[in-house]
Amino acid sequence: MKFTSKMTLSLLMVCMVWLAPVAVLAHPHLLDVKDKVEVSPDVMLDDLRQAQVIFVGELHDNLGHHQAQLSIIDALDNDETPLAIGLEMFRRDSQEDLDVWSAGKSSVAEFMKTFNNNWGMWPVYSGIFMHARDENVKMVGLNIPRSITGKVARNGYKSLSSEERLLLGNVQCEVDQAYGEYIRQAMGGHGGHGTHFLYFCEAQLLWDTIMARNLVDFLKENPDYRVVVLAGSGHAWKFGIPRQLVVQADISYRVVLPEIIGRVDRRNVNEKLADYLWLDEGPDAWGF
Repeated sequence: MKFTSKMTLSLLMVCMVWLAPVAVLAHPHLLDVKDKVEVSPDVMLDDLRQAQVIFVGELHDNLGHHQAQLSIIDALDNDETPLAIGLEMFRRDSQEDLDVWSAGKSSVAEFMKTFNNNWGMWPVYSGIFMHARDENVKMVGLNIPRSITGKVARNGYKSLSSEERLLLGNVQCEVDQAYGEYIRQAMGGHGGHGTHFLYFCEAQLLWDTIMARNLVDFLKENPDYRVVVLAGSGHAWKFGIPRQLVVQADISYRVVLPEIIGRVDRRNVNEKLADYLWLDEGPDAWGF
């Protein structure tokens, strides 16, 4: 058989298809929890836009989870509705420094003192914070001093002084059975039943309640804003901050959680936990 130049060119093109490295374009696998079907980013984002508050969970040290958060922030930041980022990682008493940062008036070196005083792991959070500074996206500290939650976790809510309770606005901290079971699931089925577990639940409930209150206060002052709240998945679950949010105000919300095998995954997720589950399909599937 005699090869013509045309046949040779065709053969070369076939070989290029077969021999060239396959570039698999990563794409997110987003599970609509209610309908148990995967949806596109556009479908999920259109639904998220119907809410004023969007909780996006994380494992704090997981870079992929923060890439997913940034994808959502970046998409919603292009809307006409002004966007703010609520942070479990920052205390309310650091709000002035956050405002300076979000206004683009602080360098990374200047901001590091405040960041490290509140949190850590800058390398995995830097993309979100740099976006907020570069695009002037307001950031809102939601947390309370760890000294208070630490004290409650060790000795219970009753151990707080009257001054400390006044600082917290005399919030109630009564753990019911449903909340205890939620904390146990958030801990991967661990937790126990004794006094120490009760104190831990009280600390978590106090944390969720105050963060919800700070979020409500921000929205009262800024009613036109949409807020993306970044928090550990245990706080972002519907039984966490969202539950306390709706107790305090009539505010619409959605919850997006990353899949964490053994805690909240495609086998056990339900509408009581989240609206969307970002499935863990490898390190390259956490953005869009």
